[in-house]
Amino acid sequence: MKAFVTLCGTALVALAMTACTPAPPPPPPDTHDADVKAIQDNEAQWNKDYVGKDPDKIAGYYTDDAVLMAPGMPSVHGKDAIHGALKQMLSDPAVSLRFQNAKVDVAKSGDLGYSQGSYQMTMTDPVTHKVVNDHGSYVTAYRKQADGSWKAESDIATSEVPPGPPAKRSK
Repeated sequence: MKAFVTLCGTALVALAMTACTPAPPPPPPDTHDADVKAIQDNEAQWNKDYVGKDPDKIAGYYTDDAVLMAPGMPSVHGKDAIHGALKQMLSDPAVSLRFQNAKVDVAKSGDLGYSQGSYQMTMTDPVTHKVVNDHGSYVTAYRKQADGSWKAESDIATSEVPPGPPAKRSK
């Protein structure tokens, strides 16, 4: 009888402990495909905004603490500095930029994503004042914002055009 009471008591304690353990939360919904499409759509609109040459709209694609690294210029840190660099770049009448992603993916967590692809850019060389064409590769790292939008945290481009000869210095 004593063993039966001990067994019942042990079962009661185990049942009480199990009943008090909360059920694990359900897994978050799988938004991978929708997030990939959102980044692709974002980049399509970004290309259209480059045609309009509006630095305010283009800077809006970056987080406040973003970094932009582009060929031929020092890296630019922060949305305000990126806006200033874009304003200067877009003042060039010859400037145009198009980019096309070849791959977009989003982390399982759903808060980080990236795109990689190619770009083509036309601009005026500040030294020779001639219009030059550039092309290369890029990688953009995105972070999902509280409102569900995606903004670039790191935007890095690498030119595939070999550098020209060093500029001649005047004496």
